[in-house]
Amino acid sequence: MRAYVASRLAQTALVVFLSLTAVFVMVRLSGDPVLLFMPMDIQAKDVNEFRQRLGFNDPLPLQYARFVGGAVRGDFGESLRYRRDALGLVLERLPATLLLAGTSLILTFVVAVPLGVVSAVRRDGLLDHVATISTVLGQATPGFWLGLILIYLFSVQLRWLPTGGMGGVAHLVMPSIVLAAFYSARVARLTRSAVLDVLGEEYILTARAKGLGEGRVIGKHTLRNSAIPIVTLAGLEVGQVLGGAVITETIFAWPGLGRLTVQALLNRDFPVVLAAVFFVSLMYTLINLAVDLLYGWLDPRVRLR
Repeated sequence: MRAYVASRLAQTALVVFLSLTAVFVMVRLSGDPVLLFMPMDIQAKDVNEFRQRLGFNDPLPLQYARFVGGAVRGDFGESLRYRRDALGLVLERLPATLLLAGTSLILTFVVAVPLGVVSAVRRDGLLDHVATISTVLGQATPGFWLGLILIYLFSVQLRWLPTGGMGGVAHLVMPSIVLAAFYSARVARLTRSAVLDVLGEEYILTARAKGLGEGRVIGKHTLRNSAIPIVTLAGLEVGQVLGGAVITETIFAWPGLGRLTVQALLNRDFPVVLAAVFFVSLMYTLINLAVDLLYGWLDPRVRLR
């Protein structure tokens, strides 16, 4: 187990390093950010002095070496726009993203897993057909469109909820629903498929033949044995929610990490972009490691090597 965890941690470090390298190259190819922060009547010598102070006049290999050395220490430089530590800005926006992601994930699994189980148990029934249509619509509906519709209905017409921003529970309702809609559909469909596969196994038929109650058959035997694909998708969803709430945060002006990253990309604020990519890639790989370790507990037949 220790060797496996050490190996996966080494892979995590490699993935984070490669992600940062790719983003470093891409943001350098996106254009010169200096002119975005200088007045229109700035003189050429002042622009060159500013570039020199930021290190943008140095050769790209030297900039990369300096960046790697700083990243190892958790130093991604100073934000070009906010004139503050880039990683500090990312960590400052993190609680808002965690709140939104946590709420949407709870909503996702509270709705999707029971819906998928009931849909599988009541296969070809009315509920199964309704659930299937709902999950297809959930996956096919663009998040930005759903967000705008909710704003129009509940904020503009009914005036029940605020249009955006972060505040009380009311501010959290629409963003969490939009973020959970797509992921709930995916989890519900996978749960239905996984439960249907297990319901046909001989040990389920044996449990029912012994006279066990349907609740115990489903809860103890069926759901646990169908949990591995569900847990796999759940791990991926957690990583995607942490790093992929960009559209939702932008529509609802939610002051989270996704919105900060979009603003940093538009402003070519390289240090903030790199710090955000570092954090998201690190969290994503660590979540995948946790999912792999959970496999062994869910199914003793799975051996970690």
